[in-house]
Amino acid sequence: MSTDIENLFKDKVLGHPAGLFIIFFTEMWERFSFYGMRILLVIFLTAPLFGENPGWADWPREHALALFGTYASLLYLTPILGGYIADKITGYRWAVVIGCLIMTLGHASMAFETETTLYLGLAFLVIGTGLFKPNITSIISEMYEGNDAKKDGAYTIFYMGVNAGAFFGIMLCGYLGENYSWALGFGLAGIFMFLGMIMFWLAKDLFGGIGAKPNKEAKKEVVLKEGDKLNPFTIVDKVLIATTAIIGFAWLINDPMSKIGDVNLFDFSLGNYEGPTVMIVFAVIMFLYLIISRILRYNTTVRDRMFAVAIFAFFTIFFWAAFEQAAGSLNIFARDYTSRDLSGSSAMIFKIIDTILTVVPLGIITWVLYLLFKKTFSKIGFSNVVLSISFLIIWGIVIWKLNKEFSKDTTEVGATWFGILNSFFIIALAPLFSKWWESKYNPSAAFKYGFGLALLGFGFGLLAYGSSNIPQGAKTASVSMVWLILAYLFHTLGELCLSPVGLSYLSKLVPGRMIAFMFGIWYLAIAIGQKAAGTVGGMIDEVTANYNLSTFFLIFTIIPIAAAGLIMVLNPLLKKLMHGVR
Repeated sequence: MSTDIENLFKDKVLGHPAGLFIIFFTEMWERFSFYGMRILLVIFLTAPLFGENPGWADWPREHALALFGTYASLLYLTPILGGYIADKITGYRWAVVIGCLIMTLGHASMAFETETTLYLGLAFLVIGTGLFKPNITSIISEMYEGNDAKKDGAYTIFYMGVNAGAFFGIMLCGYLGENYSWALGFGLAGIFMFLGMIMFWLAKDLFGGIGAKPNKEAKKEVVLKEGDKLNPFTIVDKVLIATTAIIGFAWLINDPMSKIGDVNLFDFSLGNYEGPTVMIVFAVIMFLYLIISRILRYNTTVRDRMFAVAIFAFFTIFFWAAFEQAAGSLNIFARDYTSRDLSGSSAMIFKIIDTILTVVPLGIITWVLYLLFKKTFSKIGFSNVVLSISFLIIWGIVIWKLNKEFSKDTTEVGATWFGILNSFFIIALAPLFSKWWESKYNPSAAFKYGFGLALLGFGFGLLAYGSSNIPQGAKTASVSMVWLILAYLFHTLGELCLSPVGLSYLSKLVPGRMIAFMFGIWYLAIAIGQKAAGTVGGMIDEVTANYNLSTFFLIFTIIPIAAAGLIMVLNPLLKKLMHGVR
C-alpha cells in the first residue's frame, strides 16, 4: 500500500496528488446531483397544477416537508451501513461506483414525475448516498496515510468540491426545473451523476490498491492492535441496536405514509398518546440506555470525553432542525412571499452579479481541470475525456442561460437561486474562520457552538422582522429579497462556527476503538435534526393560519438562541469533561 501512496504523490497538482482531484470532481458531480434535486423537490411537489410548468400542488406543504424530512434523515443513516459494507465486502472504490450507479437510477426515476417513480427514485438516492458518502472520504484518508501534514489541505480542497457541486447544481438544475421542465432539472442531476461515475471508474489505475477490496487478514491484525475487543458489543447491545434501528426506520417511513397515504403502521394508542409517539419514545429510551451503558464501561477520562461528544451531538440536533429549513420552508418563502421581479438598472445589476458568480468559479475549476489533464492524460486519458465532456456541457448550459437572461428587459429571480448563497458564502468566508480558529482568540468548543446557534437564530430573526407586515393566513406576499439574502449570510456564518468544529472535536475526543460507534451517534443526531426540520417546517401553514408567518420564523429564532445560551452556560462542565482537549 505504501508503494501505491508513493506513486500517487509523484504526479502533483497544486501540491497534492492528482488522484485527489479525481475525487474532487467525483464529489463535485455527486453534490451537483444531490443539491440540484434537493432544491427542486419541495417546490416541485407544491408548485401550481396549472401553467407552463405545472407541479403537484395537490400536495399540501405539510405532506411535502414530511416526505423531504424522512428522505433527508435517511441520507444520514444509510452511510453507517454503507461504510460497514465497504469495510467488510466491497472496498471503498467499488462502493463509490455502485453508489453512483444507484443514485443515477434514482435521478432517472424521478424524471418521470409519477408518484411511484418519485418514491422509487428517493429510495435509490438514499441507498446510493449510503454507499457513496462515507467511502469517498475514506479513500482520501487512505491516500494521505503517513502524510498527516498535508491532510488538512486535502480536506479543504475536497470541501471546495462539495461547495462547487452544490453551487452549480442548485443554480443550473434549479434554473431548468423552475423555468422549463421539472423532468429536465431532475434529469440533468442524473446525467452528471452518471458522468462522474464513469470518470471515477476510468481513473482506477491511478489509485493502485488504494480503496480496493479489504484484506481480511490485515483487518484482523488492525483490530487486535487497536484493541477494539476491549469493549465488545454484548448480545444485549446488539439486540438494542437492532430493535431501535427497526423502530426508528419504521417511524421515519410511517410519518409521510400516514399523512400522504393515510396508512399508519402504528395504528394504536396508549392512553392519550398515539402509536407513533409511543413507539418513538420507547426507541429513544432504549437507545439512551445503550449509549450510557456503553460509555460507562470505559475509564473516567474516556467516559467523560464521550459524554462531552454526546452533549455536542444533542445541540447539533437543534442546529440542523433550523438550518435545514433552507430546503423546505425557505424555498417556499422565496417562491411565495419574496419580491423577485426586477427591472431597469436593478435587473442589469443582478444579471452582472449572477454572471460573475457563475463564470468566475467555473473558470477557476476549469483551470484546475487543465492542470489535471497535463499530469494525467497519458495515464487516464479516457477518464479525462469524460470529465472534459462534463465541463463542455456545463459551459454550454451556462452560456445559454446567461444569453437567455441578458436578452430580457426584466428579470424574475428564481426561487431556487437563493439556494446558491450558502455555498457562495462558505467559499468566500471559510478562510477567515480558519484563520480565526488558528489565532490566539480561538474560543472554546462550547462558545463556537453557541456562536453558531445564535447566528442561525439571528438570521431567522431578520426573516421574522422582514415578514412582520404579512397578514395572518396569507399565501403570498412581496417581501424584499434583502431579508432572505441576509438570513442566508447569517445561517452560513453559524454553519462555519458549528458544523466543521463538531466533527473535529469528535475525532479528538473519542478513542479509536469507539470512533465508528460515535460517528454513528453523530450522524443519528444530524438525522434527527433533518427529520425535525421537515416536521416543524411542515407546520408553516398551520402557524401562518393561526398567527402569521413572522411567528413561524420566530420559532426558529428563539429555540436556537436559547440553545446557544444553554451550551455557553455549560462551558465549564464541558471543559472539565474534555480533560484538556482543545
